[in-house]
Parts: sequence; C-alpha cells; structure tokens
Amino acid sequence: MSNKPLIVMGGGGHASVLIDILLRQKREIMAVICPQSVAERLVYNGIRHIKNDEELTSFSCDDVRLVNGIGFTPWSKLRASISTYGRNLGFRFETVIDDSAYVSPFAEIGEGAQILTNAVVQTGTTVGEDSIVNTAAVIEHDCFIGPNNHIAPNATLCGEVVTGSNVFIGAGATVLPHIKLSQDCLVGAGMVIKKDMA
Repeated sequence: MSNKPLIVMGGGGHASVLIDILLRQKREIMAVICPQSVAERLVYNGIRHIKNDEELTSFSCDDVRLVNGIGFTPWSKLRASISTYGRNLGFRFETVIDDSAYVSPFAEIGEGAQILTNAVVQTGTTVGEDSIVNTAAVIEHDCFIGPNNHIAPNATLCGEVVTGSNVFIGAGATVLPHIKLSQDCLVGAGMVIKKDMA
C-alpha cells in the first residue's frame, strides 16, 4: 500500500464499502469516477464526483493510485476492463486491506487486491491481483487465489485450495482442502465443493 491520494473507479455499493474503509484509514480520496449520480449514498459526501472516465487522463499516474470500485459479477467483464483501462494509462491500483482483517505476514497479496472487514488470509496464501476477499471470508493456509477472483462474504477456503482467474465463490460456500477451481468457475452460495471443478 502507498500513501498517495486515491481515485475510486465506480460509484455503487462495492465502491462505497471501499471508501468507508479508506476514510477510516484517513486516506485522501481525490475523486470518484462514475457516470451515474452518487448523491444517494452519504459516504460520498464531500468527494469530487467525475462522470467521464476520460477525465482520468488529467491526473498524473505518478501522483495518484486508483481503486477499482466495481463489484464482481459472474461473467461480467466490467471489473476486469476497469483494471485494464487504468493500467494501460500507466496507473497502479491500490491494495485495500481493512484494519479489522487478519492477513498473515507470510501471505502474499497482489496489487489491487481488496481484503474487507473481518476477513482472514492465513500463512502461505497468495491472493492474486485485483481479487476481492469479501466480508468475513476465510482463506486458510497455502491457498493460491488467482487474479480477479471474488471470495464472497462468509465463504471458507480450506487449506491448499487453488483457483484460476475470474473465479467467483458465493456467500457462505465452503471449498474443501486441495481442491482446484479452474478459470471462470462459479461456486454458488452455500455450496460445499468436494472435488475439482473445470
């Protein structure tokens, strides 16, 4: 994580959760970029609202970091496209970790990953760039979470789980040890995964 000012890409619910975390951490949020109004959410009060993505080019990629505020929806490419757009302009994405989360000092967290309230990431685990470990999700030891995954609230990944890119694990799901989930897998809410998924 850096101490640079931040620009949040997106203005919906996921972005509001991230902004709440960042405000509690006393981070400077220069702007929110979203084509729709953000006025209905109090957390955006006092933050500059930009409606056009192209205005991002008026900021220096050396002076600010971006935060991907687009939530992960299965099979949607919007979140990934925001990351690609920002990086193609030369920007880096800030890693966001809520102060209440436990992240082992022996875990590796990729650029732009987001670890939310009361989540747990244990020793030996890698969380890929741009992945979301949502509220109260648990990732046990020696897991490898690929890029642009979403581990939904209260999901549990037992030890040595491996996921490909763009994997969605639904709320309250459990993935048993040593399971492999290939690229674009979707695990439904509350499911218990006992064998590899292609």
